[in-house]
Amino acid sequence: MTIQRQQYRDAMAQLGTAVNVITSDGPAGRYGMTASAVCSVTDDPPTLAVCVNRASQSNVIFKTNGILCVNTLSASQRDVSAVFAGITKCSAEKRFQVGSWTYSITGAPVLVGATVSFDCRITDLIEKGTHTVFFALFARARSWTHLLPPRLSSGRERRVQGALGLVRMARGASAENGQDALNGNRLVLTHNLPKVSRCLFISIDP
Repeated sequence: MTIQRQQYRDAMAQLGTAVNVITSDGPAGRYGMTASAVCSVTDDPPTLAVCVNRASQSNVIFKTNGILCVNTLSASQRDVSAVFAGITKCSAEKRFQVGSWTYSITGAPVLVGATVSFDCRITDLIEKGTHTVFFALFARARSWTHLLPPRLSSGRERRVQGALGLVRMARGASAENGQDALNGNRLVLTHNLPKVSRCLFISIDP
């Protein structure tokens, strides 16, 4: 690994990003993976960008199926993150035994209880280095924030001094050796924490 590449990875390790499970279904079968490399491109037309390693099984499946759903995990769904990151080594189909799933417009699996789910159709892609950038046209959003416990209030994040609880390891597809933490009602991947760390952010009532 070159010095420049290592510096870039070290710098990116300082960013905290939402943890997502990207799902798809169709001719290539049902599949899902944990990823953090997701962002908005534009709202006209409404489009997301999803970056997937070209060597991964999910890359071929997304290309063949032509649809995907970005499920942003809630703080209570760390087990889903771990399973779809491949930590449990279970088969692609058995991954869907964790969590509750439904479907929307495109036919991609939608995770019940996610902070938000973006149901999308893949319209374009770019091969860049080790990854494919999928451009996904937004079809419908689904949110289950009403299912969150009353004490978790979206948008009212407070810094809490001291240790609020242990957070477990989550090896995401886009950030190996990462870790999950609470940020409001979302699960957030932070790359540079120790293997077991303390959660310093939680959303609480006034």
